[in-house]
Amino acid sequence: MVNGVEDDDSCPKPVGRSSVFYYGVGHMLNDISAACWFTYLLLFLTEIGLSPRDAAIVMLAGQIADGFATVFAGELIDRFGHFKKWHGAGSILAAISFSSVFGGCLPCKILASCSPLIETISYSTSAAIFNVGWAATQVSHMSMVNCISLNSTSRVVMTSCRNAFTMVANLSLYAVALVVFSTTKSTTHSDIENQV
Repeated sequence: MVNGVEDDDSCPKPVGRSSVFYYGVGHMLNDISAACWFTYLLLFLTEIGLSPRDAAIVMLAGQIADGFATVFAGELIDRFGHFKKWHGAGSILAAISFSSVFGGCLPCKILASCSPLIETISYSTSAAIFNVGWAATQVSHMSMVNCISLNSTSRVVMTSCRNAFTMVANLSLYAVALVVFSTTKSTTHSDIENQV
């Protein structure tokens, strides 16, 4: 008993501020890439020469992969755990495939052919891989909160911090885009691909 209050070992201790901060920041790569994905992908693909229909196919391929990957990642994470491995692998997969989407059509360069079919298949494959990595990172990161703390207040604070950093990620992406797009003018196909 301390100051008339009985010690209660059944109530878990809250996590520290640094843990809350690190948890909140831990999802920013996913948040920034998602913001860029949903605001810039269709514009980018049509600017480099894909038809609006093919650009929509690329986006749809990614979203279908995301839908399935979210369910499967959730199930596999529940069965096997290892949140950090899922988070790390998903982040690496998302980062590599994200850069391959905005870095140009690699099969087109290898085959020295710029056919719309090859471009659409290449970008759709990269979009699907990106969304699988994104889903694995998203699900594992959300699942971690229950393992970091059993304290319900800490869970709420960590989730709130994560949401705050999502907003910071979105705003910083738009601020960078405003600066980049207002200072550089792209006129050719290669200028647009190299702008990102």
